[in-house]
Amino acid sequence: MQLGLVAMIELLRSPCIFQPSAFFMSLHSRFGSNALLRRLLLLIVIAALIAGCHPDAGAALPTKAAASQDEVDQVDQVALAQAIKALQPQRPGVTDLYVVGFAGDASDDVFRNETLYLKQLFEQRFDARGRVITLVNNPDNLGEQPYAPLATYDNLYDTLAAIGKRMDRKEDALLLFVTTHGTEDHTLYVQVDQNEEDFISPQDLRKALQDAGIGNRIIVLSACYSGGFIPALRSPDTLILTAARADRPSFGCGNTFNATYFGKAWLVDAMNESDDPLAAFDIAKAAITAREKHDGELPSLPQQSLGKRIAPVLARWRAGLHMGPAVTYPYPALDLDPDADSEVELKANAGDGPADDSTRARVPTPANSAYRSSSLPRSFRP
Repeated sequence: MQLGLVAMIELLRSPCIFQPSAFFMSLHSRFGSNALLRRLLLLIVIAALIAGCHPDAGAALPTKAAASQDEVDQVDQVALAQAIKALQPQRPGVTDLYVVGFAGDASDDVFRNETLYLKQLFEQRFDARGRVITLVNNPDNLGEQPYAPLATYDNLYDTLAAIGKRMDRKEDALLLFVTTHGTEDHTLYVQVDQNEEDFISPQDLRKALQDAGIGNRIIVLSACYSGGFIPALRSPDTLILTAARADRPSFGCGNTFNATYFGKAWLVDAMNESDDPLAAFDIAKAAITAREKHDGELPSLPQQSLGKRIAPVLARWRAGLHMGPAVTYPYPALDLDPDADSEVELKANAGDGPADDSTRARVPTPANSAYRSSSLPRSFRP
C-alpha cells in the first residue's frame, strides 16, 4: 500500500509506536529503486516528526561545526583517557562493583540526569568511589572542557575493556546502566549531536562485554522495547533488568520529566530503599505498574533475567558493603503552565530523601529539543 507524505508523518508521530518495516516498505513501494528520493523524503519526514513531537521542539541541537571532527575526537579521547586513568584498582578479598553509565541521546535531558545521578548514588551510597565512569551525550557536554566522555559505542567498548583489565574477573562485578531511546526492532539509539547518530544492537553489546572478559554483570536498560536485549545477553553470570518487555514502550522521556518512569522508580527511589538491585527492581515494577495505570498508559511490563551464578556474587558484594545514606535526586521538578504557551516554571525540589512521585522534570541546562517518541526511525550505519 502506498502512503502519502501526510500519512507517513502521522505514522511516525504515533507515540512510541513506530514500525520501521512498514515505513520503509512504503517508501520502496512509492519510489521504487530511486534511493535518492527515498532518503530525501525520509529526511523531510524525520524533520516533521521532530518539529511536532513536543511543544519545546523546533530549535536544533548544536552541531560540531565550530570545531573540526578531529578536534572534537581529540578532546573526547583525552576525556576518556582521564576517566580510565582515574579508575581505582580492585581490592583483594573485596567484591568491588565497577559502574558504567551510558546516556545515549543528547536530545533528552532525562538521560543525562539519570546517568550523572547514577555516579553520585553509587559513589556516595554504595562504596564505588573511583570505580564509576559515565559516558554522556548532551549539548552541555560538548566543548573544549567536557565533564564526561561522550556516549558512543567505541567509548563504551574501550571503557569496558579497561574495567575488564582492572577488576578481578572472578571476584568483582560490573553494573552497566544504559538510558536512552529504544527502537521497536531492539536497538539502543545513540545521538551525540544532530550530525552523528548510531544504533547499538544486542549483539554489539554482547561483543563489548565478551571482548572485555567481564563475567559477573548487572545490566540495566532503561529504554523502550529493551526486553528484546535479554535473549542475547542472558548468561548464568548475568542479572538483566529492563524498563519494558520486548514488545512494549516505556515512558518518561521528553522535556516534561526529570527522570524516566523506570529511572525514577528503580534508580532514584528503590535503590535508596534497598541495597539489592533485584529487590529494588520488584519495588520499582510495582511503582511503575501503579503509575502507568494512573496515567492511562499501556503497561510497559519491566523484565528481569537472573543467572544462577550471579546471585552469590551480589550477596558477597552486599555483605562487604559499607552503605551510605540515601542520596537526593538533584534535578528539580518541572510544571508546564498552560496559560503561558507551555513555558517552564522551575520548582524547588525540597527534602532530604529521594524525589517523590510528583517530581517532573527540569535540569539546570535543558536540551534545545526533545523527541516525544522513543521509537525513532533506524538509519543506515556509516
